[in-house]
Amino acid sequence: MEKDQLAEFLRTRRARIGPEDVGLPSGARRRTPGLRREEVARLADMSVDYYIRLEQGRGPNPSRQILGALARALRLSDDERTHLFNLAGEPPVPPQGPPQDVPPGIVHLLERMDDTPAYVLDAAYNVLAWNAMAAALIADFSVLPPNDRNPMRWFFLVKESADICPESEYFQFARESAADLRAAQGRYPNDPGIRSLLDELHEKSALFRLVWAEHDVEVRRTNKKTMTHPAVGKLELHCDVLLVPEKDQKVILYTATPGTESHEALKLLRVIGTQKMQPENSRVP
Repeated sequence: MEKDQLAEFLRTRRARIGPEDVGLPSGARRRTPGLRREEVARLADMSVDYYIRLEQGRGPNPSRQILGALARALRLSDDERTHLFNLAGEPPVPPQGPPQDVPPGIVHLLERMDDTPAYVLDAAYNVLAWNAMAAALIADFSVLPPNDRNPMRWFFLVKESADICPESEYFQFARESAADLRAAQGRYPNDPGIRSLLDELHEKSALFRLVWAEHDVEVRRTNKKTMTHPAVGKLELHCDVLLVPEKDQKVILYTATPGTESHEALKLLRVIGTQKMQPENSRVP
């Protein structure tokens, strides 16, 4: 336990929070910025003497429960909370599963991009949000059960997926997907959703078993995609991945080079709109 560093960290975090930030009256006179020690102790439901000793670097090793209470009282970010636990010699427990709530700003971004297919994936490749162009290009997610809104199931379990893109891209995407899922498994070792997905892919897909055995680990990045759409034909697209670190989510964007046939096809797709398709006919993301 780094007692001196822990004490300094607590003092600096306390100094940056005003009483009004946590619903306390500011009072008439304050000699120091931020909360008082007794206010932090009250918010964390601990004795004032115990908290003072922590700030003075002479307290006992705080329990995980105490650390969690301090993190809430001091309004720590996820990164700050992790740092607090590490300073106390208590590595934080890994989150149980990928966050499912999409930040409102990201939802608004999807809505504004009415000419660009875009959707949001969590770490387990579940589609959490999408815009109308993504529905037109890939599938109408709104008519699918939540469990079926997972591109990995489409890709590895639907045989028609191999006909959507060139063979070289098909196997490259398979390797990238397996490497990304392995990284997600490492971040969420206790998540039943990821475990269930991996078990299903292992059981039903020889291709997944093959690429999983390579033991590659890599978070998915930007690449290019060649896709065939039943209404507008072949599309050569840039697939850009924007990370949402605080939620461990990805925004997937599809664009085409201006002036190309694919660019014109996307404009036509915008006019055509959503196609009523079953999951087995959906395009690989």
